[in-house]
Amino acid sequence: MLFDQRIVILLSFITAIIIVYTSIPTIVKVANAKRLTDEPGKRKAHTTSVPTLGGIAIFTGILIPFSLFTYFFRHFEFQYIIAASLILFFVGVKDDILVTAPFKKMMGQITASLIIIVLGDFRFTSLHGFYGIYHIPYWASVSLTLFVFLAIINGFNLIDGIDGLASGVGIVASVFFGTWFFLTGTTAYAILSAAVIGSLVTFFGFNVFGRKNKIFMGDTGSLIIGLFMAVFAVKFNEMNTDPNIPYFIHAAPAVSFGILIVPLFDTLRVMIIRIIKRRSLFKPDKNHVHHKLLSMGFSHFHSTLLILFVNIIIGLTVIFLNHWGIIDLGMLIFIMAIVFSILPEIVFFIKHNRLLRQ
Repeated sequence: MLFDQRIVILLSFITAIIIVYTSIPTIVKVANAKRLTDEPGKRKAHTTSVPTLGGIAIFTGILIPFSLFTYFFRHFEFQYIIAASLILFFVGVKDDILVTAPFKKMMGQITASLIIIVLGDFRFTSLHGFYGIYHIPYWASVSLTLFVFLAIINGFNLIDGIDGLASGVGIVASVFFGTWFFLTGTTAYAILSAAVIGSLVTFFGFNVFGRKNKIFMGDTGSLIIGLFMAVFAVKFNEMNTDPNIPYFIHAAPAVSFGILIVPLFDTLRVMIIRIIKRRSLFKPDKNHVHHKLLSMGFSHFHSTLLILFVNIIIGLTVIFLNHWGIIDLGMLIFIMAIVFSILPEIVFFIKHNRLLRQ
């Protein structure tokens, strides 16, 4: 290592910021000139045309510092992570420009995930004692890891409905995972986390506060973020199969679920609602928590801040209570998530009834 790991991590963060900051104005200019924008609509939360290719800047901002500052020969799986991210990048760009059928998009996600899982041998190998199970067979391992990858990738894709939410959740999760990777000396993953944080923080500024250069991340951005969050979750769980590592985390599956609670729980909740109402699982609707907050009168920014605040609280809670068992901690996470998700419904119901009485 030519530099102290802290300097390299900082360089990764700064490089990502510079790349995204300098590239977004150009992307906005090209997108507006070619009319590659998201138009307002009945299901849309925005009222003006906004460029949708922010994911290109995010992807570039992650990939370049990751490639520059990481020693790939020490991590066999990295070449496959890059190959998979390139596949999702092109799937996302095509969907942002031409719109891709849900089946084709899912096939792209499955292909990208299996490249990392099978070729990179990057997968869950243990259930950490969940119901007394530790080691799991190879095909069960592959199936479970694939399910988690798809759940996280699609979770981020689905929560990208208001300004700053998907990028904000990505920042929060990357800070949690990245800090732990840094403390345990897992420098390569700390460098990757820093690149993700730098890219998303800069994008967040343009997405939330931008006027002239306001931009959406599109499917390109949400798919890429979901992929890297899935990589962080698997690495975090696999490292915590060894109780002798520094800063060992008990109940790692529950902790990683708590850190990624927003995309995972909201997706589960929405899918259950669609099944109950006998609607297509792939047909968009306005049942997400952020839609409920908007209907209560919250702005995009305040809705995002509230959700991120809850995400941080749940994340800190599961870290401090990681000595609890997986089942007990998982139940606590579900209770906290359910309480938060139904509060907007209760408040909206009370507010609606008052208006009817008046």
